[in-house]
Amino acid sequence: MPFTVPIEKFLELSTRHPVGDVRTPAEFRQGHFPGAVNIPLFSDDERALVGTIYKKKSPQKAFDEGLRITGPKMVSYVEQARSVARENTILLYCWRGGMRSGSMGWLFETAGMKVYLLEGGYKAFRRYVRESFTRPANLIVIGGMTGSGKTDILHELQNMGEQVLDPEGRAHHKGSAFGALGQPEQPTTEQFENDLFTDWQKLDLQKRIWTEDESRSVGRVFIPEELFRQMRTAPLISVTLDMPYRLDRLVKDYGLFSPDELNASILKITKRLGGLNTKKCLEAVQKGDLREAATILLGYYDKSYQHTMSARKNERIFPLHLKGSDPAVHARQVLEFAREHLAG
Repeated sequence: MPFTVPIEKFLELSTRHPVGDVRTPAEFRQGHFPGAVNIPLFSDDERALVGTIYKKKSPQKAFDEGLRITGPKMVSYVEQARSVARENTILLYCWRGGMRSGSMGWLFETAGMKVYLLEGGYKAFRRYVRESFTRPANLIVIGGMTGSGKTDILHELQNMGEQVLDPEGRAHHKGSAFGALGQPEQPTTEQFENDLFTDWQKLDLQKRIWTEDESRSVGRVFIPEELFRQMRTAPLISVTLDMPYRLDRLVKDYGLFSPDELNASILKITKRLGGLNTKKCLEAVQKGDLREAATILLGYYDKSYQHTMSARKNERIFPLHLKGSDPAVHARQVLEFAREHLAG
């Protein structure tokens, strides 16, 4: 019989052996164990059919229909598993750790593979993911107005050996109306949480962890509530940068995109930007004057940031003015400031 193991052991084994998800393609797309390969027992339509028979007729008839569907595909299942397995070993899960993973586990073991099943299935993994974000962490948040280079500072801190959590990177979005430009398609919120968990579990929560100030939503996905609550109560270093440097950065970062792409992003915030400013901004883009467009946009984004900051607890906000435009220099400034003013 395949070995059934709890989530902690499953996570440990997954660092050495591949993981197979035997749920339907639709379930897999909604969210899956990071790095898992989909080896579905049923297609989406097949599972719907079996479920209907189970409800309207009987479990026995549903079982029989399942056998009729899967019987001819057993060789294909084994071939897929063998192509995925490492050292002739594979880990498997389904939704609750029941019949689907058990059946596939039996088949793969019969075919000569060593199989580990996740106790409680994907549902247990999801519960573990959510609970993990409740563990207290020594977070330090970097905030600042648009164009201050916060993400670049995080990357430089990581290069210096600091622990960094990057929700924007996992979300494939930079958090503004322009945030999707140049990014891959966003994952589902469920998959975003799963992927963020893979970073979270590698961190030493007792030691300093840097992250960027975010809204709860990052594009179309949402930061887990438990993590967001910790981010909101953590000390925040609010960096400022002279306006010319901010404009230089925005022109450099967004000058790569076509006028049509930029205009589409501008139009997303028409109501907040105002009709006149939207018109001026679109005209500036069409003329190729991205610096003027950025100046107009910063008028909106700066007011928005100031409004957001006014609702925060002032005693947890630490302003820091950055000199020059080099992110590596800025990262050193931020780190020295934290060592001097913040514990941990």
